[in-house]
Amino acid sequence: MNHIKTIAFDADDTLWVNEPIFTKTRLQFETILSKYFETDDSLERQLYEVELRNLKLFGYGIKGFMLSMIESAIELTQHKITGTDIQSVINLGKEMLTHPVQVLPGIQENLEWLKDNYQLIVITKGDLWDQETKIARSGLADYFEHIEIVSEKNAPTYQSILDRYQINASDFLMIGNSLKSDILPICEIGGNAIHIPFHDTWVHEKIDKHTIGNYSFYELDSIADLKAYLNKK
Repeated sequence: MNHIKTIAFDADDTLWVNEPIFTKTRLQFETILSKYFETDDSLERQLYEVELRNLKLFGYGIKGFMLSMIESAIELTQHKITGTDIQSVINLGKEMLTHPVQVLPGIQENLEWLKDNYQLIVITKGDLWDQETKIARSGLADYFEHIEIVSEKNAPTYQSILDRYQINASDFLMIGNSLKSDILPICEIGGNAIHIPFHDTWVHEKIDKHTIGNYSFYELDSIADLKAYLNKK
C-alpha cells in the first residue's frame, strides 16, 4: 500500500452511525400502522418496494424515505390513515433529520494520523442538504481536502471524481461498508478498496458475495485496524 496517495471514505455507517436510525424509524412506523391492521414481517418488504420504486424520483436519503413511508401508509391502509397519523410519520422523518451525528469509534484518531500522510476525501451519496449538515455536525470536515456528495455510486461516478482531481486509480484507496456502492465500483476502475462491514445494512446495499467475481479487495473488522494495516503493507 506504499503507492497510495489518496484515501476516500464513505460517510454513512463508515464515518458515523446511520442505518440503525432508519431501522428504529421503521419499527416506529410499524407501530403507527398497527392500529389499522396486524403488522408482520412483510411490512419492511412492502416499504422497501415503495422506496425502490421512488429512488429514481427522490434519490437516496431521509426525505425520500419519509415520502415513501407516507405513500406506503396510504396504500397499506387503503387511504384510511388519519391526518394525525400522517403527521406522526412526518415527525419521524424530522426526528431523523435532526438526529445527533454519532461518529464511530476510532474514526477521529485515524483521520488525525491519515491527514498528515494522505490526501483525504469523503465520497457519499444522498440528499445534498442532509449530507452537508451531517458532515458539518460531525466535526470531521476539516480532515478532508474534498467532499463529494453524489446521487449514485458507480464506476462512472468514481471515475469522474478521479479525473476531476487528476488522481490515478492505482494510487487511490476507497474505504466503506457497502460492497455494492463503495468497493466493487472502485475495483471495476482499477482502484484499491477496503471493506469494513457494519452490523446493520440496508437491504438495497446487500449483495450475494458469490456474485462478486474475481475482484480483489481488502477487508478489516474495524477502522481501528486501518493504521496497522497501512503501515504493514
